[in-house]
Amino acid sequence: MAGLAACSAPTGSGGGGGGGGAADSVVIGVASEPDTLSPLLGYGKDGNSKIFDGLLARDANLKLKPALAKALPEVDDKGLTYTYTLRDGVKFSDGEPLTAADVVFTYRTILDKKTNNPSRSELDAIKEVRAEGDDKVVFTLKYPYAPFAARTVLPIVPEHVAGKQDPNTGSFNTKPVGTGPYVLTGWSKGEKLTFKANPHYWGGEPKVKKLTMAIVPDDDVRATRLRSGDLDGAVLPPNLAATFKNDKDKKTYRAKSYDVRTVTLPTAHKVTGDRAIRRALDAAVDRRAMVDKILDGAGRPAYGPLPVDDPWYTKDIERSQDLARARRILDDAGWKPGADGIRVKDGRRASFTLLYPSGDKVRQDHALAYASDAKKAGIEVRAESATWEVIEPRMKNDAVLAGFGSVGDPDFGLYTLLHSSLAGNGFNNMARYDDPAVDRALDTGRRSQDQATRRTAYATVQRALVANPGYTFLTHLDHVYVLADRWDGLTTQLEPHEHGFASGPWWNAETWRPKK
Repeated sequence: MAGLAACSAPTGSGGGGGGGGAADSVVIGVASEPDTLSPLLGYGKDGNSKIFDGLLARDANLKLKPALAKALPEVDDKGLTYTYTLRDGVKFSDGEPLTAADVVFTYRTILDKKTNNPSRSELDAIKEVRAEGDDKVVFTLKYPYAPFAARTVLPIVPEHVAGKQDPNTGSFNTKPVGTGPYVLTGWSKGEKLTFKANPHYWGGEPKVKKLTMAIVPDDDVRATRLRSGDLDGAVLPPNLAATFKNDKDKKTYRAKSYDVRTVTLPTAHKVTGDRAIRRALDAAVDRRAMVDKILDGAGRPAYGPLPVDDPWYTKDIERSQDLARARRILDDAGWKPGADGIRVKDGRRASFTLLYPSGDKVRQDHALAYASDAKKAGIEVRAESATWEVIEPRMKNDAVLAGFGSVGDPDFGLYTLLHSSLAGNGFNNMARYDDPAVDRALDTGRRSQDQATRRTAYATVQRALVANPGYTFLTHLDHVYVLADRWDGLTTQLEPHEHGFASGPWWNAETWRPKK
């Protein structure tokens, strides 16, 4: 699941270099690693890859800016043609020049159904992509797609390397060649990835010469290694980050995010497939308590997939814990309390398993709090930790404490989360949610350029998730990072679910400057 590594990438324990204090070398502790480093399979699709660039990129405020393209695209009056002119003099890290043919190859390969890219549906609007000479690329769309330009942050790969391989199994997946500020020098699976500065980078050679991403799945171990100086920085849960507040040599960074913690409620399960159970769980959960106690205030209650401060958020869906309503819903649906307090209907107990990834303390705490709230309504939730290798084949029938969230446009996160055409497609629509009204609204939101029409469509989606929840949305997290205070130029962005490896204060590490 390349595009959502922080949610799904299976990892082992392991080390990764040492801190050491040199300002031109950084060792970062992250929770997980990508499945692949090939954009053809989904890596870096939302930008911020250190190895690759897209036609466009995002600045600190998420505003689109030129990257491999000289300027933002020229768009025709009907919104069906986007033309990009490439920047002069860009070379791949092997010295070969970037051309329009590389851009065409990248998009055509991703759109090929033989390529195992889980995010292909995000490029559904593309009818054709073609080169005009060596420096112009023209996209023709099937329908006007309002946020299309934001999709072109997708990284570009060299045809002269990747084109000679099977995109699904070739060595490019672990030995990539790109135009980005860093070059991969080594990847010890489950342990670390090391990068060196690309001296030929079109944006100027980075001052940070060596970048190491140490894969440390366990939150406590990551904090311990940061404290010992083995790491220069790390992504940490809020409670662990707070233990560094009196350390004068370290600085804490807090980024707001679209990253939502949610419980998938598979329709195939005899209990979670019951709409009354799902509605009761939605009413029983105490979101505010989770923010206050689990996140130490570093987040917001989640009433749906979009954060409460998102401009597309529908403000009439906020709801607080209501155990009386939860019990009433279950009573009306025939779920009656058993001798032990757990509800029973037609001889079946209101009981199910909730899986969460091992070593993720924040998800564990969410799972336990969710189980506690559910029990008050008479539903038994058995929280169980497991690796992603164990969780993935069980997702069809078992609930999962999952994470999702994309920045940029509501289509980016909602379509893959909810559209029935993607049910069970890898980590897309994990709950196998199927609501025809939601499908219609998602299609309308994707295909319309009219803001009012799109706003109505996404309001329909959000309200439908209250009436017919396929997930129990719990919290939107702030991402918290602690770093040695040795550099200038560190900032954070509004972040997607995927964080740590690509997002974080190091999203712009190529522009950092050592402190004098």
